Parts: sequence; C-alpha cells; structure tokens
Amino acid sequence: MESLIKFVQDEFVAKKDFPEFSAGDTITVYYEIKEGAKTRTQFYRGVVIQVKGTGASKTFTIRKMSGTVGVERIFPVNMPALQKVEVNKRGKVRRARIYYFRGLTGKKARIKEERKR
Repeated sequence: MESLIKFVQDEFVAKKDFPEFSAGDTITVYYEIKEGAKTRTQFYRGVVIQVKGTGASKTFTIRKMSGTVGVERIFPVNMPALQKVEVNKRGKVRRARIYYFRGLTGKKARIKEERKR
C-alpha cells in the first residue's frame, strides 16, 4: 500500500525546486494571496522551527516576531500558492525541532550563524 501511495505522489504531484533548509535557518517564503478577483504576492520571513514529513506531505513551520508577539505559520511544501523560498541565514542549532525557541526573549533568542554549508 505504501508503495502505491509513493508511486502516485511521484507521478502526479508536481515537484517544486526549493533550496535545502533546516531548523534554525532564517528564510523568506513568497506566496500568492487571492483577494476577490485580484492576486498579490506576500512574503513571510522568519526562523524555521521544524521540518516535518517527507515527499508530498512535507511541511515546515516558521516563527517570526510581529512586534512583541510571536507568530507561527505552517507551510506545506506542495502548496500551490507557494512561489519561492529564499534562505537568508543558516543557523547553527543542535536540535531538529527548536520548540524551546518560543520561550526565549532578548539576546537569548539569537541563533548563531553557520559559516559554510
């Protein structure tokens, strides 16, 4: 059954070429918003908290600060409205899911930048 699902996903789901990123990286996601008959592109810049799943069901969570409030958003990789993903900074973290990042404020909320990857 799993091989059948994998076959269908490989054949019919369109692959998008996004750069490799992981938890701790700061990325910008450009996605399309439809308001009535008009469409516009909006971006969302923040730190990747987690990357979850594989293949067509892969998702990633981004956290950004909007004023003093933290806002998180989950993006499916194969979302049709997703236009492009840019990696702004590579972060050096020791976990695959950095949920502890939610509780940090000020200087403690900084993530060291990785030099080469």
